Amino acid sequence: MSGYEFDFYDKTSLKSYNLEATMRYQLSMLENLDNVTRTHSENVASLVCRICEYLRCKTSFTSYCTISAYLHDIGKLYIPKEIVNKPEKLTDSEYEIMKTHTLIGYKICMDDLQLRPYALGVKYHHESLNGTGYPESLKGSQIPYEAQIIKVADEYDAIVAKRQYKTHINISETLKKLLQESIAEEHIKSVALDSVAVSTKAGRMNRKVVKALFKVVIDDTAYEISCVSGYIDFLKEQIKRLNCIIDYNKKMDIAKNEKKKNYYKEGMRMLFNEGETFENYKQVYEEYERALENRTEIINKLYNEIKIIKKLRV
Repeated sequence: MSGYEFDFYDKTSLKSYNLEATMRYQLSMLENLDNVTRTHSENVASLVCRICEYLRCKTSFTSYCTISAYLHDIGKLYIPKEIVNKPEKLTDSEYEIMKTHTLIGYKICMDDLQLRPYALGVKYHHESLNGTGYPESLKGSQIPYEAQIIKVADEYDAIVAKRQYKTHINISETLKKLLQESIAEEHIKSVALDSVAVSTKAGRMNRKVVKALFKVVIDDTAYEISCVSGYIDFLKEQIKRLNCIIDYNKKMDIAKNEKKKNYYKEGMRMLFNEGETFENYKQVYEEYERALENRTEIINKLYNEIKIIKKLRV
């Protein structure tokens, strides 16, 4: 039975900027990263590009931020693989080693004239507006704007990867977590989602960037709905075809002569798709029915996710 393809990160916006030529050298740097870090870097770059659109950034700055996002974890080239790929929580000493990837990445960029323009985003993407980040505990406007944007996309993708999302169902829980991590610790226990707008003023992330991310996620959820909807249309067509086969079979059973029986039998044969037979078409029909019910439920849940996200105030 045919399926449908869905890309959790729709990279349409990246293509619209024709960044391939300017990125060719920068992207070559990613080839030596492990698969997980490379995929993460690509995801963050895609998110950053689209966040910049919602922030109404100039095309040149969007391109600059996107390349900075591709390179943001380049310092992990020199972090031991057993630390980078460790599935469990890092020990305190391992975490201290991991944190050095920002400074290592900064040095890599500063030592290469083609990468030097992107060094600050690489160095400061783990800084927090409230001064709790690293490597220099910068605050507020001390943090370069590109680093503030990369931070939001970076943390979002890290949560998505950890929870192994294949669909946007329950994605609002990730956004809620992102909000909670964006506000001052003393507010976390008491903050309501509709009062986050006030609380995020004392948080770790730029609230305008978080708001732009929410719009990107809504777009992606709508994109997934369109993918599933297309597959639902396919399922309905197949069910309609199989219903004709079932109807022909009923008429064949009650036909009074062989000529009519053969007529309906041949009609059934002509309606079969590859792999379908007189013995299995009813099973195929039941599979399509179950798939339609499942995808319809997914659609309803995705629409509900959009409603929830729109109620989250940033």
